[in-house]
Amino acid sequence: MSDCMSFIPHIVVSNAAAAIDFYKQAFGATEVARHVAPNSNKIMHAMLEINGGHLILNDDFSEAMGQKPSTPEALGGTPLTLHMQVADADGAWAKAVAAGAEVTFPLKDQFWGDRYGQLRDPFGHKWSIAQTIAKPNAQELENGARESLKQAKEHAHA
Repeated sequence: MSDCMSFIPHIVVSNAAAAIDFYKQAFGATEVARHVAPNSNKIMHAMLEINGGHLILNDDFSEAMGQKPSTPEALGGTPLTLHMQVADADGAWAKAVAAGAEVTFPLKDQFWGDRYGQLRDPFGHKWSIAQTIAKPNAQELENGARESLKQAKEHAHA
């Protein structure tokens, strides 16, 4: 990994050690680094490699800094989704669900050409898994988007 040119998501969790174990089991993560706070079992910094990319995480230290907790559980959710583009969506999905991820948007073939779904991990973070299965043209994308939005609107009013 280059020290000067990268983009790495950094998340806060309620139990970093358990999150690391979950990400290893659910997503095949490899632990690159772990730094524990002095006189504590809380993790100040950890780096994982997942699906060819990196993820930094740490325990919530808000109380030590006089701040409000910042985990998804404390905030009532998160608008952020961590995305993985994979060669085998069904295999990656099954592994994550077996590890305890909660299905929030079922894995299925989508109009934009991906087999795609969304999950929530036990720490409140959202993940999406996708596999490209088709390359629709511009007209197919527009028609698919129109139909998808129509169905969503009908479902919301049902």
